[in-house]
Amino acid sequence: MKVKMMQVGPLGTNCYIVEDEASHEAAVIDPGGDAPEIVRALEGAELRYILLTHGHYDHTGGAAELERAFPQAALYIHRKDLEDVDPALFPLRTQIQGANFYDEGDWITFGEGAVQIQVLHTPGHSEGSVTLRCGDLLFCGDTLFAGSCGRTDFDGGSVPKMLASLRRLGELEGDLRVLPGHMETSTLEAERRQNPYLRQAMRETT
Repeated sequence: MKVKMMQVGPLGTNCYIVEDEASHEAAVIDPGGDAPEIVRALEGAELRYILLTHGHYDHTGGAAELERAFPQAALYIHRKDLEDVDPALFPLRTQIQGANFYDEGDWITFGEGAVQIQVLHTPGHSEGSVTLRCGDLLFCGDTLFAGSCGRTDFDGGSVPKMLASLRRLGELEGDLRVLPGHMETSTLEAERRQNPYLRQAMRETT
């Protein structure tokens, strides 16, 4: 399996391409814009899935164009970020052809099972925020950043839910790689030591 990170869209969102090297089947996580560049980066791969960590425009802006370029690809998002939300911040519903919904505990697999992605519902930045775990990789969207966490003052945001989600991630076993929706990557152990929001969340368990 190989992972490619690109910064796309007006806010420099981290978009990830996860590809099984044997079958060349792939998933794109958070295509926030610049869809033609993502299409070029997928050359030689068969796009199976478009996976969204949440519904904000800076993480979904290229999804509709990817759907048109790869009509066989299935788009997934948590239901709470597509229905009954502010269309100014969550415009996806008016842009895409259709969506599939995933939730806590679901799995996305491809490459004849070689790539297995587990869905963790981690609300706080939005009601439908998810973290996608693939082996020792955590695609955190705007839940956990290097040294910080996502905003909670948008529609659907919640400080208590964010702290609960951060605590859940911090309690995962092992030093997993943190691949956030913005800025640089990190490791879970580094965030346990240095991230004030994650440290606060974990202190509140005691």
